[in-house]
Amino acid sequence: MIAFLHAFHPQAILASYGPVHIYWYGLLMVAAILAALDVTFILAKYYQVPTDAIFDLSFWLIIGGLAGARIYDDLLQLPYYIQHPLQSLEIWRGGLAIHGAIIAGLLIIWGFAERHKLNFWKLSALLTPGLALAQAIGRWGNYFNQEIFGLPTSLPWGIPIDAINRPTQYAANSYFHPTFLYESLGCLTISLILVLFNAYIIRTRRLNDRYYIWAVALYMILYSILRFGLEFIRLDEAPNWLGLRWPQVISLAIIIIFLFIFLRPHARPQKTS
Repeated sequence: MIAFLHAFHPQAILASYGPVHIYWYGLLMVAAILAALDVTFILAKYYQVPTDAIFDLSFWLIIGGLAGARIYDDLLQLPYYIQHPLQSLEIWRGGLAIHGAIIAGLLIIWGFAERHKLNFWKLSALLTPGLALAQAIGRWGNYFNQEIFGLPTSLPWGIPIDAINRPTQYAANSYFHPTFLYESLGCLTISLILVLFNAYIIRTRRLNDRYYIWAVALYMILYSILRFGLEFIRLDEAPNWLGLRWPQVISLAIIIIFLFIFLRPHARPQKTS
């Protein structure tokens, strides 16, 4: 794997048929969505959530999540997209921010739960392992797009980046940290932790809000810690606030909020539907 990453030269387009191009990013996003759905449908059986409800919710999450991720990224790079508005529609080229997808996803789950009289925390808990797995797969799309890489490195797993994609100050460097890989491996680990925690909830019949909330908080905190750390070496543009990149600010806010939720003593853990 190390030798492959160092020697292989990633390209955004997988195949072309005349004017039609198949992009690695789009293909991997589809694979990520299918993998997430597979995990979610399996967990839904044990949580006794109707398959039809998960199918309907997944449809809106896919549409709303993609829209939220794109809108959030557009806002972070607003001056650029004001000058190139049509590029905002080219999601196959990248530009999907996970924090935007999370915000949109939580709002969609809340609205869906209210409408169908389902438990918001239960739905969120069974969705988190698939979400983390989807992130682990989807990050490879950034690799083929040669985006979201890190600082220059001489390490044997450094990845080659074309001169056109390098920041000006690093134009003379050829190899960079594969931050996509670091995040992918981190998200895969988080997904496994969440699967085990959900299995624990199911096996021990701790089917109540306390444990559902803990499952959601576990994802939010672990991913935010991962993202906060990786931002120190990422080179993609991001607004800064108080010396921190904006994704770090959001990650810190999420950690604080969900640590409070995680540590807050809950009332009697009653079973909920």
